[in-house]
Amino acid sequence: MPKTHAIRIEKTGGPEQMKWTEIDLPAPGKGEVQLKHLAIGLNYIDTYHRTGLYPVPLPAGLGLEASAAVEAVGEGVTSLKPGDRVAYGTGPIGAYSERRNAPAEKLIKIPDAIDDKTAAAMMLQGMTVEYLIHRTYPVKQGDLVLLHAAAGGVGSIASQWLSKLGAQIIGTAGSPEKLALAKEQGCHHVINYRAEDWVKRVKEITGGQGVHVVYDGVGKDVFMQSLDCLRVRGYMVQFGNASGPVPDISPLLLSQKGSLFLTRPTLMAYTATRADLELSANRVIDAIGKGWIKIKVPHTYPLKEAAQAHRDLEARKTTGSVVLVP
Repeated sequence: MPKTHAIRIEKTGGPEQMKWTEIDLPAPGKGEVQLKHLAIGLNYIDTYHRTGLYPVPLPAGLGLEASAAVEAVGEGVTSLKPGDRVAYGTGPIGAYSERRNAPAEKLIKIPDAIDDKTAAAMMLQGMTVEYLIHRTYPVKQGDLVLLHAAAGGVGSIASQWLSKLGAQIIGTAGSPEKLALAKEQGCHHVINYRAEDWVKRVKEITGGQGVHVVYDGVGKDVFMQSLDCLRVRGYMVQFGNASGPVPDISPLLLSQKGSLFLTRPTLMAYTATRADLELSANRVIDAIGKGWIKIKVPHTYPLKEAAQAHRDLEARKTTGSVVLVP
């Protein structure tokens, strides 16, 4: 049986658990295609799988997103052929590999105008932004939005896209360099959440009213204060835990703070059907094609050095999107 290489974990823990391993590569099964990865997207959810915050059966691969060339197709696959360029952003887990087999129904064909690194970085984060701003809380022109981690991968895409929708964006970040980047990408107001009383600043910016929606991928460090940034009947969209899981709260707290809405959405739920996956991916591809969003990939690492990429991501040393190259 042919062999390939992949990053695997035998047990959960720190980046040191990630091992470069030789694995078997069987022929693609029914409904599958065999992929040669061209570039692999790094996302915060990968660290949740590695640490066990989001449990996966062990031993396991890592990674949910990549661009690839189709090398072979399995029985029943008619939508793809060898040589097609594709990308995926919703798994299955195991993208940190040179080659793999993957279900054809999870793959989206990529236009020639989109390069391999962009294709690898646009799917999970781009589709996350799509469902957050179009379907979880559909943002309208003039809406006031608080966007945490505005210079990160999701934040960079969201800043640009929200700006095109006509929202008024307040972005938070943790350094002057990241604040400048957030402003450059479309945020109208930026706040250093490490150095400023950011709840007070949000209230000042909004004339005491608060924002219509908070998009929070940070979690523990900002969640409770974010509730105080919302106007009456505002939406708290808590979609990530970069600083750790949020505390449990009583539903009564939401009523006390102004009949707030709270949701904890996932990309997997918003792309569970092929129709929803195509809707989301095609909106992202369309937005890139129109020039509404530019996927910035300032950091690339060899796939073998994925552990260092995880260290840098968790230390908040990265901005924009990060790609691993086989």
